[in-house]
Amino acid sequence: MKRSIVMAALLMAFGLHPLFAQKKKPIVAPEEGLKTTVNQDIQSKYDQYKNIALQIWNHAELGYKEVKSSALLQETLKKEGFSVEAGVAEIPTAFVATYGSGQPVIGILAEFDALPGLAQEAVPEKKIIAGKAGGHGCGHHLFGTASVAAGIEIKKLIEQKKFNGTIKVYGCPAEEGGSGKVYMVRAGLFNNVDAVIHWHPGNENGVTMTSALANSSAKFRFYGLSAHAAASPENGRSSLDAVESMDYMVNLMREHIPQETRIHYVITSGGKAPNVVPDYAEVYYYVRHPKRDQVKQIFERVVTAAKAAALGTETKMEYEVIGGTHDLLLNRTLAEAMQKNLENVGGVKYTPEEKAFAEKIQSSFTFKFPAVEEAEKVKPLKIDSDAGGGSTDVGDVSYAVPTVGLRAAAWAPGTPAHSWQAVACGGTEIGTKGMMVAAKTMAMTAIDLFMKPVLIQQAKEEFIKQKGDYKYEALLGNRKPALNYRD
Repeated sequence: MKRSIVMAALLMAFGLHPLFAQKKKPIVAPEEGLKTTVNQDIQSKYDQYKNIALQIWNHAELGYKEVKSSALLQETLKKEGFSVEAGVAEIPTAFVATYGSGQPVIGILAEFDALPGLAQEAVPEKKIIAGKAGGHGCGHHLFGTASVAAGIEIKKLIEQKKFNGTIKVYGCPAEEGGSGKVYMVRAGLFNNVDAVIHWHPGNENGVTMTSALANSSAKFRFYGLSAHAAASPENGRSSLDAVESMDYMVNLMREHIPQETRIHYVITSGGKAPNVVPDYAEVYYYVRHPKRDQVKQIFERVVTAAKAAALGTETKMEYEVIGGTHDLLLNRTLAEAMQKNLENVGGVKYTPEEKAFAEKIQSSFTFKFPAVEEAEKVKPLKIDSDAGGGSTDVGDVSYAVPTVGLRAAAWAPGTPAHSWQAVACGGTEIGTKGMMVAAKTMAMTAIDLFMKPVLIQQAKEEFIKQKGDYKYEALLGNRKPALNYRD
């Protein structure tokens, strides 16, 4: 009996007796505490970032013309202590904002260009804004703002000595057809970067594990002879005939190319009056395919059709390569890390008014669409070996450095990109709430990269394996940035 009493006393003294044992607190990784702080800090600045995003939404500047939008993001970063190098890669609106020193070096991509012909009010029915050149039908006003917000949070943690390293925010113009990042990659701006993070507005929340279509684009210009179309047509050589002949041959060619190919075009100039034989015409082409080598081959066939059209119509032809982007090299290591963070952040919750707005937007669709509540959910990580339906110059970045991205529900579920509905949503709280999901997720993922060296190491090993022996070469060749491609 005495022995058991003595033993009990000893156990109590060391806090080991079951009646007096202290509950051990769960061990929390240091980065988790930082993530909580970062999330709260970003949310506390909601109005500030909303204001920045809506300013850029109102500017709606087209590719390589984003003077005000780029300046606003640069000024925001400068005020937070970043050193900003503007006009990089021979692009006036491109910039790199840097804070910190040494490794690791983590990059965050920021876009801010709008699309032509999509000027739309922030209302749930089609209402064009007269006299405006474009609109943010792909949500890049949200893209750039969220990336800047995430970069600022990481800068604060470096400043507070929570970890060491360098954060870089890349101001990337003209994603929509201008291939801005390709020139930035070509200029070596991603050399010595350990990993790159990005996002894109969308109609759902999920980490991107679907590749993109490689893309080559060019403007084909034909020069003929003008004449009176009724009095002396025999003296004319129609450049429009050449364009239409080229288009006809390319359309016939669709039967004899890989089925995954996408070819689309617009006639950007076709004459001014029906009674004048046009002496100048231009057609703008995109050629896309999941594999970059196929894009090269198919593009050459399109060029051959253009040469044949000129020969047959006795006109002259020249073409200018406008853009070219790679497919997207996926990195599962980084995607799995980002997925955990996105799940912790969660999706977008609408107020009753926002839900009504989203449902009114959906009522304009002519196709099946998911319930509004889907915006609150996060899609499970799913690896899709097929390429998606679009192209992005992020693909070229992914061949330079391990890269990972997500999409956040910045539009009503089901909303297609490049639509008036996307522009409308992007000008409301629906858009800015999705933007905050992205900012938080990117900042949390960056924290993982700074605090877990093994994550970067594994990502690089996967990157090397995925890339294989391929030596990167820009699909747009050695041309200078197409600064006037929207003119």
